[in-house]
Amino acid sequence: MHANRRASRGGSDSRSFAEICGALRGLNKLWHFRVFRVFRGLSSAVTEKITSLQNPRVKQLVRLRERRERDEAWLFLVEGYREVRRALEKGVKLKELYFAPDWFLGENEPALIEQARQAGAQLFELSKDAFAKVAYRERPDGLLAVAPQWRRTLDDLTLGAAPFLLVCESIEKPGNLGTILRSADAAGCDAVIVCDAVTDVFNPNVVRASTGVLFSLPVVVADSQTVHAWLKAKGIRTAATTPHTDNLYTKTDLRGPLAVVMGSEQYGLSDFWMKGADVLVRIPMAGQADSLNVAMATIITLFEAVRQRSE
Repeated sequence: MHANRRASRGGSDSRSFAEICGALRGLNKLWHFRVFRVFRGLSSAVTEKITSLQNPRVKQLVRLRERRERDEAWLFLVEGYREVRRALEKGVKLKELYFAPDWFLGENEPALIEQARQAGAQLFELSKDAFAKVAYRERPDGLLAVAPQWRRTLDDLTLGAAPFLLVCESIEKPGNLGTILRSADAAGCDAVIVCDAVTDVFNPNVVRASTGVLFSLPVVVADSQTVHAWLKAKGIRTAATTPHTDNLYTKTDLRGPLAVVMGSEQYGLSDFWMKGADVLVRIPMAGQADSLNVAMATIITLFEAVRQRSE
């Protein structure tokens, strides 16, 4: 009796599972049909379909991973659905958009490709292998754009009555710089100033780690002496983070016109900023480590400033 009930339930569950699988296959076919219909409309707009790994455009995309090539061509790479979408939303004029349907993760890619086309981007369809060659992510999603670089100067910045800025000196790792940009945006910084740049702000991993914040948050690259003089002229106080001070960041006034200054991962702040900052602040360390990752230290310091400035 009990065995029959279990068998009956098992048979019912099996049929339900089979029905679900059939429904999912139907939805999958419908999705592929919709994608095919959209791409059939885009096919006439595709400049070239690329399958060869030796194609000149494939080689150029690989070279654009290198800073020298980016600077010479005045171009940079934007990979990923989220980043391409944010670039378009912020008015970045994409020069080219490369796509590979075999790598798509959702169903919104065709609409984004059409948006890029309408904004003036040339379209190139890549085979799965060709896209794997040009992608710099471990898990690509089939979208890679090429965009022109731009440069802002300190005089381009628009400042309010109480500017809130972040100054980064000689950050070495692209992932850290991208995370710092993202954190500065989340904290409401008016701009990020990169001093004595070691890492190119248009490095693909900076773009990725910033989650596209690079397209909206003003970022200026300049030397430390120029930045320090400009901050002084604008009446903006500088608070530099270092373990070599008794001033705790929570006990220091971070309100009013302010620039938080962060040093490099390996060496921290240079003597120039250690001597030239208006105040030095320290994040207390309760364990054996004597310092935090620079991106983490930036987040902690910025949001303490946010807390104080919101009171």
